[in-house]
Amino acid sequence: MSKNLIILDRDGVINHDSDDYIKNEDEWIPIQGSIEAIALLSQAGFIVCVATNQSGLGRGLFDEFALARMHELLCTLVEEEGGRVDAIFYCPHKPDENCDCRKPKPGLLNQIEEQFSHTVQGSWFIGDTEKDIDAALAKNCKPILVLTGKGKQTSESMDAQKLSGISVFDNLLSAVHFITSEHNTD
Repeated sequence: MSKNLIILDRDGVINHDSDDYIKNEDEWIPIQGSIEAIALLSQAGFIVCVATNQSGLGRGLFDEFALARMHELLCTLVEEEGGRVDAIFYCPHKPDENCDCRKPKPGLLNQIEEQFSHTVQGSWFIGDTEKDIDAALAKNCKPILVLTGKGKQTSESMDAQKLSGISVFDNLLSAVHFITSEHNTD
């Protein structure tokens, strides 16, 4: 049996988001329970991938080294909880660059498939924006909306019919408890 993949957005799902961008490791502050949640996924046998738009790079607000330090902090905290982040995929482009990797386009998910030789179809994708939901739906993932970050605003502004088919949870930890309980019954 192949391992199950799970895809997580970063800002607003794992760590607190900011309209001024998260520019360094001091500004990268985990949301309560998110590190534990990732460790639980890893311990349950999931391949944990992060897929994140990071246009602050393209805007010159931070550089690759600052981003690497933020991701090193994330990985270290998860490892301290007994888990691991298997890979982090990010789009460095600004919205007007029309790249294939900026969510809602599925380029980051295509990269995940290539790296792991594993389809993302049917995988859980947890995000806090409609862009996350649209990227998930484009690749036939199972989207989950969390109400942290921009999630509450997204749930209020999203088309009701579209939202009706999507699981919504207060935060990453509550979503992970649901996923791992479902995973254990498969």
